[in-house]
Parts: sequence; C-alpha cells; structure tokens
Amino acid sequence: MRGAKSAKWVAGAAVIALAATACGGGDSGSDKKNTSGQPAGYVSIDVGEPQKPLMPADTNESNGSYVIQSLFTQLLDFDDKGEIVLTNAESVETEDSKTWTVKLKAGWKFHNGEAVTAQSYIDAWNWYANVENKQQNAFWFSDIKGYADVHPEKGAPKSDKMSGLKAVDDTTFTIELTDKVPYFNYKLGYATFAPLPKVFYDDPKAFGQKPIGNGPYTFEKWTHKKLIQVKAWPEYQGPNKAANKGIQFKNYSTVEAAYSDVISGNLDMIRQVGPRDLPKYKTDLGDGAIDQPYAAIQTLTPAFYSKTFKDIDPKVLQGLSMAIDRETITKTVLNGTRIPATSFTPPQVKGNQTLDSDVLKFNPAKAKELIKAGGGVPENKFSIQYNADGGHKEWVTAVCESIRNATGVDCVGDAKPDFPTDLEARDNNEVKGFYRGGWVADYPVNVNFLKELYHSKAESNNGRFNDKEIDDLMAKGDKADSLEASVAAYQEVEKKLVDKMPAIPLWYYAINGGHGKNVDNVKVDFHGDLELTGVTTK
Repeated sequence: MRGAKSAKWVAGAAVIALAATACGGGDSGSDKKNTSGQPAGYVSIDVGEPQKPLMPADTNESNGSYVIQSLFTQLLDFDDKGEIVLTNAESVETEDSKTWTVKLKAGWKFHNGEAVTAQSYIDAWNWYANVENKQQNAFWFSDIKGYADVHPEKGAPKSDKMSGLKAVDDTTFTIELTDKVPYFNYKLGYATFAPLPKVFYDDPKAFGQKPIGNGPYTFEKWTHKKLIQVKAWPEYQGPNKAANKGIQFKNYSTVEAAYSDVISGNLDMIRQVGPRDLPKYKTDLGDGAIDQPYAAIQTLTPAFYSKTFKDIDPKVLQGLSMAIDRETITKTVLNGTRIPATSFTPPQVKGNQTLDSDVLKFNPAKAKELIKAGGGVPENKFSIQYNADGGHKEWVTAVCESIRNATGVDCVGDAKPDFPTDLEARDNNEVKGFYRGGWVADYPVNVNFLKELYHSKAESNNGRFNDKEIDDLMAKGDKADSLEASVAAYQEVEKKLVDKMPAIPLWYYAINGGHGKNVDNVKVDFHGDLELTGVTTK
C-alpha cells in the first residue's frame, strides 16, 4: 500500500509514459554501485519525465504521480479493494457530511525535521486553491467554504484563506464545506491534499525541483529527462515504510527499450509492456509477469473547441463509437489484455454500472446512419492525438481502420513525441480532433470518473465539454444525504452522458508489466501502480 494517485492521466497503453533514453540495472546487494549507476539496495522502474515541477497540486499525470507518492503522504489512502486506510490522519469524521473533523497522528515530521501540524495542511490547501498560484488541481478544493474568495471565476482573489479551514490545535482541524458532500473523505486520499513545510513558501519554484515532503522517501536528485532518484527515509511513521533503500525513476524513449532492459537485468520493473511484446512477456518474465485489472479506463475525447468537433451533434459521436470493434481490437491488437467498456466508469469503483446502450456496441450500419443523421464529420476526416512513447500507435491505427471500414469517415493518428508534449497540447487547447484519454481512479467512487472529467469547471476536462444539465445533475448528487445516495445520483449522470457523448469509452485497463530477477515482493495497488515501498532486492 502506498499513497493515492496524484495523477490521473494515464500515459501508456495501460499505464506508462516514458521520455528520453536511459539505462538502469538491478543490484546483487554489494556495497558498490553497479555499472549503470544504481546504488546498492535501490530499485528501478520506468517512469518518464514529469510534466510539471514536483508539487502535489500541480501534478496531474502518471509520471509525476509516482514521484509525488514517494515523497509525500496525505491524510488517508486506499487498500487493494478501494477501502479507506488512514495514513497521516488518526481520524476523519463528520456528522452531517458538511463539517469534517480531522485528527492527525502525533509525531509526524517533514524530511527537514519540521513537525507536520494541522496548519501544515491548512496553509498548503489555501496556497493550492489560490487562483494566482495556477495549480492544475485547484478545482479539487472547490467544495471548501471560502474557495470562491481565493479562486474567483474572474479577477483577483478577495482573500488568501478559505474560511472553511480552521485549526483547533496542533493536530486537529475542521473542514467546513459550502454544501454537504457525502464522499468528501474519499477525495482526501488524493495526493493533491498533501501538506507542505514552511520552507515551500520561501521559493515554490525552487521547491518544485527539490521537494521536501513527509513521505516514505526523501528527494536526492533529478537529472531532467534521464532519472529521478529518491532515498528511503528511516524516520517515516506511515504504514507504507520503505522495504528498500531507494528508487530510481528512469526514462526511456519507448516501452520496447524499457522492456529490453528488464530482460537484460538493467531495469528492475516495467509498468506496462508494449503491444509488440505482450504475446511473449509472460514467458520471458515467468513469475515476474504481472497481469491484473485495475480502476482505469481508455477513452477517445473530442476537443469541443476544435474545427472538427465544435458544435458537433452527439449523434455523430454516437455513430463513431458504434463504428469501433472493441471486441476484436482488445482480443487481437491488445492480446486480450483489455476489457471492452460498457460504461464511463471501471468495475472497481463504487457505482459502476453496465449501461444498456447500443452506443457502446459495434454496429456499422447503425453507425453510418447516426453519423449521417447528425450532419456528418466536417471534411469527413478527423485525427486521434496520442503520445508515441506509450505503446498506442497499434491500437489507434486499428481504431481508425475500424471506423474507416465501417463508415467511410477517414481517421488518422496524430502522434506527439512524448507524454508531456501530449499533455501540453491538451492544456493549451491545441488538440485538432480526438485525444487519447486514459484515466485512473484517485478515489474509488464513480464521481471521480464523471465530475473530474466532465464537469464544465473540472481541471481535467481537457475536451472543454460544457453542459448545464450535466453540471446541475452533478450538483444534485453532491448534495445527497449519504454516500450511497450520492453514488446513485451520479449513476443517473452517467446514463445521461450517453446522450451527450463527452467522450467515447473504449476499454478498461489492466496492468501488464512485470519485474526482473533482481527484485521481489512486487505488488499492484488499487490504482494500478506498482507498490514501490514494498519491493525488496535479492
């Protein structure tokens, strides 16, 4: 078990994003570094260049997430079944779903020796939420009373503090929400809610390059586009204390290159094997092979600001969805490692349901009919943006061929060289058609796959989908009387999304990765991440 994901966007064909080429290596346990520069007792994994500096609330993709989770610990986490596990918090309680009381475990410290207090959380959350600090995940704090004062829709903030946050004593604080949110405690498992030490505020920009956290590892170095190295922190008091001496997060230009290094013993773990090696990886890795589903979904998301999809009739998107032969593509191109999607949420989250909709079923005749009824695709052609370093080319090509053969609409891939470049294009509204959306759970509730992606003000709504009816239905779900009622209300939101088509669900993820012979005890958490703290060297 380790920290909840601080990043949603999944980079790879399952969960990978790699950048510049580097080599790594396992270690036999000697006191000397091996020839690849991996210190004794450290473990290595293929994690590419983070998109942003290493700050919890400005990390929204899987590369930065892995590193953030090693350096920071938030109030709570989730076990492999998606149930809450308290980490830095002693308790998180509420009587009305509107005012929450948090009690911290005493004795926790940041890596520089500073005590982790209630104020450490309050100051961090206020800074994260402040519009002037331009944090990608500021929206996550919008439930808290006073958010509008620090993050107005227009103009400068009226305050630098949210009125809903109050310290009771050094280890207790209260969180008052604007309205009740029955699932709010689940949101606290997202690493964007991590605390910050006082030194952060002296120079946030410098901190992002050499962060000081309260997690199981301390920062050692960041050689950009090559590797990030962290060291186990012996004073860590959380349940996920490191069983190894440290981690090297190493960059590769392709998943195939990373896989070759695992086979040769120059890399300990690979998060996801590319399509080329999927047919043989279980034979190659033996007991080190991993094949396990997790809470994530692959979609095609339209850029609704683009020339192609601006003011598009949802019927066209429904038709394109019905032109995709998910069954064949997952069985052949993806070697049976994915499950065709039957909803906008994966099976592992509360509220997942099978949508009884033909829109997610392959039907070429109906696809052509819907596209024609909706006015067609402008210029009868569109593109799918994806990151070339994540093993996506093969399935994107297959999806395009399926649509082209079924409907006559032309489709081409729009490859970006790496995951950060792909994300920047999304953030800057530069997507020309669809983009490949891969989303992994931050917390195991259907809200996380619906509100965080399709609410008009959600930071990760990179397609810029905007629908008042959907926003209003979500607001109703947020104000429900219980977690169960909220989940049920969001199920109604999901049913309505079939009519709106903010994205085309493709398939559910599985992690198909593994490890070499130099490490042991490699397990997968709820988010599909390898649990690095528990990995041991041989």
